Amino acid sequence: MRKPAETSVPIETVLAERWSPRALDETATVSESQLRAGLEAARWAPSFGNTQPARYLVGRRGEDTFERILSTLNSGNRAWAHRAGALLIGVMVTENGKGEVPYAEYGLGLATQNLVLQAVSEGLVAHQMAGFSADAVREAFSLPAHAVPKVAIAMGTQADPSVLGDERSVTRETAPRTRLALSEFAFTGEWDAPAF
Repeated sequence: MRKPAETSVPIETVLAERWSPRALDETATVSESQLRAGLEAARWAPSFGNTQPARYLVGRRGEDTFERILSTLNSGNRAWAHRAGALLIGVMVTENGKGEVPYAEYGLGLATQNLVLQAVSEGLVAHQMAGFSADAVREAFSLPAHAVPKVAIAMGTQADPSVLGDERSVTRETAPRTRLALSEFAFTGEWDAPAF
């Protein structure tokens, strides 16, 4: 199922096609090369002063790491994310050999967006989640204090929305995508003065 962005001017296909489905094919796999490409894309994201604060915990379905990541998700996310071909946790490193890493969260966000867009270009989908326990991740993976889990990511192949089971979830999956109008998003001269 496609839900391309409705834009005021054309944008790159990979950007327009990116969205966050929950209906995933539990029989499809994420290949090593697809996963590696996503992580390479993340690795080459910009960061403040090249501090590179992004790190990822990575598990493919059937691996122990996948199960440990799955166990840290809240029940609502576990209900569908178990079908993913891979689960990841995006972690920001808040200090390195030079001291505190400025804008670490922003750096992780940029890296994760690169990862997600690369997944789309590989024919996959990715869904980012805040619904997980950072404390459970810290414990399950023995993270040091300067490694802060910020986002969980389910990556896989899209399935028919009916796999979600209940009507509410299917309706949510098939609903049109919406965003603020550009006039409410970009300003010039002063706040609330539309740039476009």
